Amino acid sequence: MTKNKDTNNISKSLSILGWDSDFQTHLDNIRRGNDNVFPARVIGVHKNSFLIRRGNNETLVTIAGRFNYQKDRLFPVIGDWVLIADKVIIDVLPRKNALSRGAAGTHGKQDVQPNKEQVIAANLDTVFIVSGIDHDFNIRRIERYLTLIYNCGLNPAIVLTKADLHQDPERYVREVEAVAFEVPVHLVSATDSYGLTCLEPYLSEGQTIAMIGSSGAGKSTLVNHLYGKVIQPTNTVSESVGKGKHTTTNRSLILMPQGGMVIDNPGIREIGFWDDAGGLDIVFPEIENLANCCRFQDCSHTHEPGCQVLHGVMIGAVKQERLDSYQKMKRELLYLSNRQQKSADRVEKERWKGVALKIKSINKRRRN
Repeated sequence: MTKNKDTNNISKSLSILGWDSDFQTHLDNIRRGNDNVFPARVIGVHKNSFLIRRGNNETLVTIAGRFNYQKDRLFPVIGDWVLIADKVIIDVLPRKNALSRGAAGTHGKQDVQPNKEQVIAANLDTVFIVSGIDHDFNIRRIERYLTLIYNCGLNPAIVLTKADLHQDPERYVREVEAVAFEVPVHLVSATDSYGLTCLEPYLSEGQTIAMIGSSGAGKSTLVNHLYGKVIQPTNTVSESVGKGKHTTTNRSLILMPQGGMVIDNPGIREIGFWDDAGGLDIVFPEIENLANCCRFQDCSHTHEPGCQVLHGVMIGAVKQERLDSYQKMKRELLYLSNRQQKSADRVEKERWKGVALKIKSINKRRRN
């Protein structure tokens, strides 16, 4: 009876941070009667420490040394649920999901480690693609963001900021809706709070949002206006080049007055892919549907006879820019898959090489 009461108390105090029955089950399996450990959520990551939250309490903790040499152990990131003992993270609970990309500096380079993943945030309900309808607006970049998010198995929503800069901002909404099928698109202006009420449902208790976008897109300004006061630093956008500065340099999980949580990420310069989980099929359904009707199964949609995709371009059913964007990402994902497969084969080869050397050494000792 006491155990069930304690469990209910834990769930109630953590539910506002996104705790649910799945995490409770994992906790019960890992804990195994050890009451000296407790769960908390990572809300900030620093160089040598982590900021965690449990209920209304925030604490700086360190990480157990085992994380440095046990390569198969999850390393804590913003949004993770972790187990704490004596102000030390000793374990990370299994994630519901994670927003990951290819590590910065690897996009488009063929001489770098292919299996280097950068986990941006974990345990998310929605990812906001934030784009200003100024110099920042780029429809091809939005397609890449959508592909990245879908490859991670996450739910996107698009927030177009700075609506006050245009007399007809709705035309940007129509342009985005033409490529973001069934994805919610919200037009907002932080200067006069236009459209902000449409974002309130995403901030219900226990919900976690991650914001991604370029520097200067208005992510921190959006957080400040949703919160009701300035809690994130902001900066101006250069009028000459239309680019913002990296005002937000660290990821932080912010508990909002509405009850939900927002992760404000630094601006992303590179949208490198980490995994292929069918995101292109979702982002480019018109191309995928036509591709299934091509004469050849391995049609590249560039020159083959009987290519329905090229026919679609010719009659206007598919825009050439969309096809170019699709083919570029398709090549990147294929290259990534090949590199990862080659890397896996190399690991297996080296493993068997080690086994062969060990057998050779044993046989040599026997002969002697």
